[in-house]
Amino acid sequence: MTQGASVRSGDMMVLVGTKKGSFILTGDDSRRRWLLSDLFSPGSDVFHLVYDRRGEGKLFAATNSMWFGPQVESSQDLGKTWEQAQAQPRFSDKPEYAEHDGPTVSRLWHIEPGRESEPGVLYAGVQPAALFKSEDGGVTWSEVEGLSRHPTRPEWMPGFGGLCLHSIALDRDTPNRMWVGISAAGVFRTDDGGENWRPANRGVRADFDPSDPLPEWGQCPHKLLSHPSSHGRLYQQNHCGVYRTDNGGDEWQDVTEGLPSRFGFVAGINPRDPETLYVVPEDEALGTDVGGGVRYVSGAKFRVFRSRSGGQDWEPLTDGLPQGNAYLHVLREGMATDSLEPLGIYVGTVNGQIFYSRDEGDHWELMVENLPPINSIECALAL
Repeated sequence: MTQGASVRSGDMMVLVGTKKGSFILTGDDSRRRWLLSDLFSPGSDVFHLVYDRRGEGKLFAATNSMWFGPQVESSQDLGKTWEQAQAQPRFSDKPEYAEHDGPTVSRLWHIEPGRESEPGVLYAGVQPAALFKSEDGGVTWSEVEGLSRHPTRPEWMPGFGGLCLHSIALDRDTPNRMWVGISAAGVFRTDDGGENWRPANRGVRADFDPSDPLPEWGQCPHKLLSHPSSHGRLYQQNHCGVYRTDNGGDEWQDVTEGLPSRFGFVAGINPRDPETLYVVPEDEALGTDVGGGVRYVSGAKFRVFRSRSGGQDWEPLTDGLPQGNAYLHVLREGMATDSLEPLGIYVGTVNGQIFYSRDEGDHWELMVENLPPINSIECALAL
């Protein structure tokens, strides 16, 4: 590992958000040698760092500072300089809810660049759960009030990490369709660009609610992903299992069988193969089937599980990963896959390690260690 990165066009960038700031790891297409950048946004809890390849390329960070609160920060020079979103009605230096709702944003969770056909559009998921949209490249933001005004909202309950909108999945083929994942309210879908939303949770369990284990809403998705090459195919790692839908969330299929636990946070996909999925199961609460009380990898063995059949069967991937007394925990944004061939997979832990594979998970290596606790990982090719 070498300190100090000079990024070239076509380099693979691994973007890392941590509890003490963010980093960029840079390598060429061989992915054998990595350069570690300096620390960006030092002292801020960076929940998500993403690279928008539209236009000339721009970094966006969802930062949460104990002094300045949540802020959307951006950089056009790969972290050398940063700017904050400007003041705007209903949006000051951080997202604020529309007047009908009252509270201000307490945390920024996720930033999602829009489609290629909508330059300048970005989305942000926040806590308390709401969706924000920018149409000017992240300079100003406004609340998507159709979701905030949903009639089920008074019944949304916070998960362990609070009531947060943490996943934003776009339909790349249908411009007005998208999904969001909210803990603990479930998955919601819009087909008209955000004016109207409906729950999309049929078939997803809520074992923590004994009164209704299959409610219309109230589930706790931990990570939601839409597949870019398969219309209507989404996956989610839920508090209560791993699920797949082939019809845009109209109905979900439970594909947990074969995994050591229903509980976990992360999920990763192969962008060229909609049947390939990666998850990291974690141990459930002792003596229950609900999950969440232990929160470290199942059996204290760090295993990434891969399915090449859309979740119909699973295989543990262990070569190069710690297997004995590995009390490691991976947060919901802690896995990413790249666009190279063979596929690269990256997993970051709250212990500050990143493990990665250059051959679709068959073999693993330690990329870096001793970073602050890792919140998020994303991959992107530099322009």
